[in-house]
Amino acid sequence: MTRRLAEVAKKVGVSEATVSRVLNGKPGVSEATREAVLTALDVLGYERPTQLRGDRARLVGLVLPELQNPIFPAFAEVVGGALAQQGFTSVLCTRTVGGVSEADYVDLLLQQQVSGVVFAGGLYAQAAASHGHYELLHERKLPTVLVNAAVDHLDFPQVSCDDSVAAEIALAHLKALGHERIGMVLGPKDHMPSRRKLECFLGKDGDPELVEHTMFSLEGGHAAASRLVRRGVTGVICASDLLALGTIRAAKRAGLSVPADVSVIGFDDSALMNCTEPPLTTVRQPIDAMGRAAVDLLVAQIDKAVVPADELLFEPELVVRASTARA
Repeated sequence: MTRRLAEVAKKVGVSEATVSRVLNGKPGVSEATREAVLTALDVLGYERPTQLRGDRARLVGLVLPELQNPIFPAFAEVVGGALAQQGFTSVLCTRTVGGVSEADYVDLLLQQQVSGVVFAGGLYAQAAASHGHYELLHERKLPTVLVNAAVDHLDFPQVSCDDSVAAEIALAHLKALGHERIGMVLGPKDHMPSRRKLECFLGKDGDPELVEHTMFSLEGGHAAASRLVRRGVTGVICASDLLALGTIRAAKRAGLSVPADVSVIGFDDSALMNCTEPPLTTVRQPIDAMGRAAVDLLVAQIDKAVVPADELLFEPELVVRASTARA
């Protein structure tokens, strides 16, 4: 108990006596200080005293699949800043292989009495994954927003980049440069954003034999693109910037030049893509607008407004750099 008092007092910048008064429900503490102490308890992982658990904490869970892909830290920064402006504190939850699962994080966030949850790149985007923890959130009526395409049966508001448009503008760019053998490196086959990109690609007369599915990583991109390079592609559209960097590495290790022999397009426009060699042509997700919209939808639910379980689609933008050239 003494250690808890000391940690909370240090976090808030008040005396241990003040923390004790808040925890024991005694008068003489301003409402702002009281809220700061309760928030510090939540952030430090301590349970609130029973008599103080009636209201939800002004905490919002932000659940991400990883931090290696720079698009996710960038998105976390946007959402965290937007939440802070609304008086909420974000609790970052990152899945790890063999570590804490998304379902485990949901249980933890429910125990912490969070006000809501924002998911980005979660298991809701994979048709073959378990979705029981989302159903639990729905049963509890906890405000929730999903960022990017989800499977059909989940009844939550969504904020998505338009994957079909992303594939269309990337394909149009390569065709305008004279490319005919165009391949795609996508995520897993049950990944909904990748499915949407693939549907557009095939609908525009793309060759299904020039499509490879892999895990979202540099190594996955390298392995998948190596197979496409052996089939003689001159242009490759990738479902993430990391996959694109893996594709560039595969081309170079095959003795080819990017973009002289193979043009490569990424997706996200994550940090430092203008500093790669060559600088990466990519399709930019409008993460600032998407992050703010996700927070607005979440706060509206917290404020008891009726928010339809619709999907807001945001337009991507092609950013042309030096990784694409004429065939």
